[in-house]
Amino acid sequence: MATALPAMARSFEVQVLHLNLAITAYLLSLAVFLPASAWMASRFGQRRVFCAAVFLFALGSALCAAAPNVPVLVLSRMVQGIGGAMMLPVGRTILLRSVAPDQMVKAMVWFTVPGVLGRLSGPLLGGVIVTWTSWHWIFLFNIPFAAAGIFMALRLIEPDPDPPAHPAERFDILGFGLLALGLAAILGSLESAGHALLNGPANAALFLTGGAMLWFYARRSRALPHPVLDFSTLRNSAFRLVTLGGWPLRLAIGAAPFLIPLLLQVGFSIAPLNAGLLATGTAVGALATRVVMTRAINAFGFRTVLIIASVLAACFYGVYGLFSATTPHGLMFALFVLGGLCTSMVMVSMNTLGFATMPRSLMGHASTISTMSQQVSMAAGVVSAGWILGAASHFHGRTPAQLEAQDFVPAFSSIALLALASAWAFTRLDAREGDTMRVRSKDLPE
Repeated sequence: MATALPAMARSFEVQVLHLNLAITAYLLSLAVFLPASAWMASRFGQRRVFCAAVFLFALGSALCAAAPNVPVLVLSRMVQGIGGAMMLPVGRTILLRSVAPDQMVKAMVWFTVPGVLGRLSGPLLGGVIVTWTSWHWIFLFNIPFAAAGIFMALRLIEPDPDPPAHPAERFDILGFGLLALGLAAILGSLESAGHALLNGPANAALFLTGGAMLWFYARRSRALPHPVLDFSTLRNSAFRLVTLGGWPLRLAIGAAPFLIPLLLQVGFSIAPLNAGLLATGTAVGALATRVVMTRAINAFGFRTVLIIASVLAACFYGVYGLFSATTPHGLMFALFVLGGLCTSMVMVSMNTLGFATMPRSLMGHASTISTMSQQVSMAAGVVSAGWILGAASHFHGRTPAQLEAQDFVPAFSSIALLALASAWAFTRLDAREGDTMRVRSKDLPE
C-alpha cells in the first residue's frame, strides 16, 4: 500500500501524508482487537478463529477497493485490522504449542518466511498495479490469497473440539473496553496531533485519558482470575526485556516501510514501479535471514545477535537519510538488503527469545501481548514519521504537500536513534538467555 500512496492521494485529491491515516487505522484497529484474540481462540477453537479472521480480512480488502473517499477507506481498513487482530497471534500460538524448544529458532525463521515473501512482492506488485491498472487492485489482490489461506487452514490444521456450552473463562467485557479505548485514545491523540485535528489541550487530554484507562486496567486485572490480557507474563525477564526494550526498534521498523517508498517517489521522483523494485531490497534481506539466523544464534547467542544487529540496523537507517537523487540505484538496493537482513535478525530473535521460558499455559497471552506491542509501536512509528516529515517541511519553508528529499534526513536519523536505544536495552539480557533454543551443529539448515 505504501507504494500506492501517491496515486491514491491523487485519486482522492488529498495530501499524501493524510493517507497515513489509512495505515494507522489498520494498525490501530489491529491493536485494539488483539486482546480479544486469546479468549476467542480458547472459547471457539484456534482453527475456527483463524479462518474467520482470514475471511474478515478479505471482506475488509473488498470494502477498501470500493471506497469512494478517505473516510470510507479508513473505516474499511479498520475492518481489515479486526481480521488481522485475530489472525496473527492465533497463528503464532498454533506454532508455539506444537514445536519443541530446540527447534523453535528454525520454526520461527520459517514462520517469518511468508510475511517476508509478502514484503518482498508487496512493493513490486504495488508499483506494477499502480503503473498498469489502478490502486484499487492493491486490495482486490488479497482476496484469492485469503481464499487459499482458508482452504489450506482447513486441510492442514487439526480440527477444533466442539466449543463448550458454558466456558470456564468468562470474557472480561469491562477490561476489554478499557484496553480498547485506552489504546485508541493514545494512538488517536498522536494521529490527531500530527494532522492538527484537535488543539493542544484537547490532544493532551485525550492522551492522558488513554493512559489513565490503561493504568486502571492494569490495576484491575491483577485481582481477576482470567483477565483479557495476563500481564503476569511480563514477570518473565526475557519476555519483558524483548517486549519493552524492543519497543523503540519496533517504532523504527514501523516507520521505515512508510518512509522508504515516499523518499523514492516524492523525494527523488522515481516512478512507482522502479521505486517498488528498490524497496523490495529490505524484504530480500529479510528472506536471507534463514541462511544465517540459526548459525548466528548457535555461535554467539541471542544477546550478542540482538545487540550487534540492532546497532547495524541503526547505521543503515541513518545511511538511508543520506541518499540523494544521484545515488546509484544498485547501491540503494544493496543497502536496503543489508538493512532488511539486520532488522529481520532482530525481529526473529525477539519473537523467539521472548517465549524461551514462558509456561505453555501463558503462551496465548504472551503471544497476544507481543503482537499487540508490535502493532501499537508500528502505528506509532508511522504517526511519528509523518510528524517529523511535516515538521521538517515547515522548517524548510514549505507545506507537507511539498515534501522534498531533505525533509527525510531528520526522519531517518530519528529512527536510527530509536534502534540504538533498543541495542542499549538488550545489553541487560543474560548472556545465557535462550540457550535451550540453540540447536546442535548437525541440525543447522544447509
